[in-house]
Amino acid sequence: MPIIVNLDVMMAKRKISLNELSERVDLTLSNLSILKTGKAKAIRFSTLEAICKALDCQPGDILEYVSDDK
Repeated sequence: MPIIVNLDVMMAKRKISLNELSERVDLTLSNLSILKTGKAKAIRFSTLEAICKALDCQPGDILEYVSDDK
């Protein structure tokens, strides 16, 4: 998949656990885990905004486009 989710990287940089982030963004652990592992098919802008606010980062710090042309 050409969209890479770097949520785990940002969480490690900010030293925040999945449980803590889940509480801060009001998202279930299972949904956050699906996003973190890159298995999500979509993300709402409101969710992305809440994650960026909680981690003090930009959407580009979490989502990355990688071309399939290799």
